[in-house]
Amino acid sequence: MSPSSPPRRVLIVCHANTSRSIIAEAVLRQMVDERGAAERLSVRSGGIAPFARDGSLVSLDARFVLREVGIELPEGVGATDLKRHRELISEADLILVMTEQQRQMLAAFPEADGKVVLTVRELGGEAGDIDDPAMQEEDVFRRCRVDITRCLSAGLTRLLDA
Repeated sequence: MSPSSPPRRVLIVCHANTSRSIIAEAVLRQMVDERGAAERLSVRSGGIAPFARDGSLVSLDARFVLREVGIELPEGVGATDLKRHRELISEADLILVMTEQQRQMLAAFPEADGKVVLTVRELGGEAGDIDDPAMQEEDVFRRCRVDITRCLSAGLTRLLDA
């Protein structure tokens, strides 16, 4: 990618955009910033489920497990409902989902036609889903963050070099 090229746009999707995709977005941004590659990769996230709502509060447990790795989410950060912000799907160069079900849900959005859609685990060379930690203990959120971080780290070069 030449220095004048626009950044590659990655959209990270989960059901409500209050835990998994928020964690993944924050972790990926930190990785990109640490590599000095913010001009090469733009990261956004959103929720695709019928119950996703703009402005829904980010899970407190998601905030806690991000703090443990030095990531502080800004005050007022909230969920993004992709049903209302379809332009994020249209603009994405790559869409990362947490589950196979979410990949299937994306098929209902014409904006996703022809887009490369990978699960986070596929990006990291693994198989399976990143399960929703909602309504579970903090350790489940921590394991979720660890799994997401491992997969993003394994796929980071692929994201930056595409």
